[in-house]
Amino acid sequence: MTVERAQQEKRDFIRMKIDTPLRAQITGNGIAAEGLCHELSGGGMKIATEHYLEPGTELEVTITSEHGHSPTLRAKTKVVRTESDGSLHRIGLEILEILH
Repeated sequence: MTVERAQQEKRDFIRMKIDTPLRAQITGNGIAAEGLCHELSGGGMKIATEHYLEPGTELEVTITSEHGHSPTLRAKTKVVRTESDGSLHRIGLEILEILH
């Protein structure tokens, strides 16, 4: 068994690669950011944006289907990690609450 396979089996949720646009609003100050959601699971998501977000920052994230037939996902999230590569930031978000 490879190390990668062992790590995958320890995850609580399956990750789906979705690569869909998202909009995020920082809780409390109204600053909005746009980007792409690359991965989504029951416990979090991996996004890419040009906006740097500090770990611990809480966001309200909205993801809509490009096809318009799936429901919109709105969630309260928290930044758990940020990796920067020039002007692009890959951010790991923990889902705190699904919003209606």
